[in-house]
Amino acid sequence: MLNVLEDLISIARQRKVKPIDGSYTNKLLKDKNLSKEKVLEEIEELIQSVEQNSNKIHEAADVFYHLIIYLESNNIKIEDIMAELEKRKK
Repeated sequence: MLNVLEDLISIARQRKVKPIDGSYTNKLLKDKNLSKEKVLEEIEELIQSVEQNSNKIHEAADVFYHLIIYLESNNIKIEDIMAELEKRKK
């Protein structure tokens, strides 16, 4: 299960180093404003889908994807986030 998340993070990092022409991921990585807008949009769509009890998984996947790309585009490492979460365990 977590392999999919790790793969997505790996792809984002690879695209930062070796961009691929026409890649949506690269477009988001380059345009931080677009990336931010997409995160906000996708979170709103997820909230709506939960409230309407429809398409929740699809929308949640969109949130994960766009959030990971947003974090990577702003040099926020998932490893640092996981370390912070680990510190919060009680």
